[in-house]
Amino acid sequence: MPPALPYQIAVLVFLRNAQGEHLLLLRTKPPNKGAWSPIGGKLEMGAGESPFECAVRETREETGLEIAPGDLHLFGMIAEKAYEGSSHWLLFLFACGRPLAGLPPDISEGRFGFFSREAVDGLDIPETDRTALWPTYDNHRHRFVALRADCAPGGPVRVEVEEVTPAP
Repeated sequence: MPPALPYQIAVLVFLRNAQGEHLLLLRTKPPNKGAWSPIGGKLEMGAGESPFECAVRETREETGLEIAPGDLHLFGMIAEKAYEGSSHWLLFLFACGRPLAGLPPDISEGRFGFFSREAVDGLDIPETDRTALWPTYDNHRHRFVALRADCAPGGPVRVEVEEVTPAP
């Protein structure tokens, strides 16, 4: 039996500017070092932080944008098994309804860029983002979906939809 892996709980926040371009961070730290991804981070579980509180905090810390939970729409959850062979992740996916006025300054975790949705597909992004995250955003960002992704090393990323809630 393989060794047990730790479980991480985190949020990803999809932010856009007034032109509809997506804000992505070129990460300088693991996970996803050297790849572009939406902003986000781990829940402060010891403080009892909710996914919405985490998304508000991470948005402020990483971009300087002050938002409220009402600015967010939780559109999905992805459970990633054996991500990068080092841990399991439970990710809460949020779309933010407040646009960013401009590109945030670089942070210790990386540098930012705005990209059209079409341009994102040509970037160096994590394989799970390519096969699960961005298709989920494209197809379900106005409703809710729960996914499971098997990211075990040595095999292709396998994604299974567990539930989809219709759009209102």
